[in-house]
Amino acid sequence: MQRLFPLALVVLMGSATMAALLPPESDGFTWNLPKGFPAPRVPASNPITAAKVELGQYLFYDTRLSGNGQQSCGTCHEQARAFTDGRERAVGSTGEVHPRNAMSLANVAYAAALTWGNPTVTRLEDQALVPMFGDHPVELGLTRPGTDMLERLRGEPRYRPLFASAFPGVADPFTLESVTKAIASFERTILSGRSPYDRYRTERDNTAISAAARRGETLFFSQPFSCFRCHNGFNMSGATDFEGRRGPEDGSGVEFHNTGLYNVAGVLSYPSPNTGIYEVTRKAEDVGKFKAPTLRNIAVTGPYMHDGSIATLDGVLDHYAAGGRTIADGPLKGIGHDNPNKSLNIRGFPLTVEQRADFLAFFDALTDTQFLTDPRLSNPWPSRSQ
Repeated sequence: MQRLFPLALVVLMGSATMAALLPPESDGFTWNLPKGFPAPRVPASNPITAAKVELGQYLFYDTRLSGNGQQSCGTCHEQARAFTDGRERAVGSTGEVHPRNAMSLANVAYAAALTWGNPTVTRLEDQALVPMFGDHPVELGLTRPGTDMLERLRGEPRYRPLFASAFPGVADPFTLESVTKAIASFERTILSGRSPYDRYRTERDNTAISAAARRGETLFFSQPFSCFRCHNGFNMSGATDFEGRRGPEDGSGVEFHNTGLYNVAGVLSYPSPNTGIYEVTRKAEDVGKFKAPTLRNIAVTGPYMHDGSIATLDGVLDHYAAGGRTIADGPLKGIGHDNPNKSLNIRGFPLTVEQRADFLAFFDALTDTQFLTDPRLSNPWPSRSQ
């Protein structure tokens, strides 16, 4: 079982050529890919350039992109927390508490579907519009067509050369399309793959992780626990997409899972509005099915699950060991183990004290500290100047 991690990458890639592993260059931009990572797929309509990435970094952290002038993309996606926010559920610019937990953006360039429960959102350029203008829930709180926001950007002297360089030859680059293309370009560079576990695996550094973490890896990839069935491949997540990969690019090949987190009484077994991809498909069998997020940097991205309802990794292990969570009292009362839509992979398992400690050591070894502090991903704005 010790060698399943690199093999998982080979299996996931299928017939992709080795050339897809080589970091391509485009207009001054060179991918800073972790060892063994394939090149991300980039849409032909938005080729990546160094100038777009730089502009996107400024926009990602700019509070001008919110209705209240106080929040940015980086508010809910903090670098030190692997681009999550530490809350059970995110809070929008109007103070509205969102139904879901802010998902990590680590390696979002490889995500075949981009949200917890919508298989139709597959392009970062499209997804960027959701927090800007969405009202279900309100996130950044902008109103269409976004002209007020664009005027605020136009009034910032730093942006004039940045937009001109990112979109050369365009008479007026200050457009909503330019903003989303630049943000998407920056987000594709949010790459994490240099954790101690990666050094152990790809560099064969046997001193990089502890003996407990090595035992935890064996447990993770073993049949009794089967964690790898949902969190697999180089990103330890659900389905990934990358240059050279064969298969659908529209999210239709992504698996979503009901893990038995709830089993409330009534027509739907998960509490509204968090009913999984059922919200999109309206198929009864899709109630409670959510995306399996990456486990990279998992030790710093709590609280966990789609609604942040499990505070610690210890609690997550309890949930899966039981084969579904039991809530004894209250409006969410129910035995998740018995949820009729629960994935066949969620069967439960015995877990000793020693095995629990080994799992937690393995999860710690997935923390990429370089990623959490990399200035290429950090807020570029001088303090109080946004």
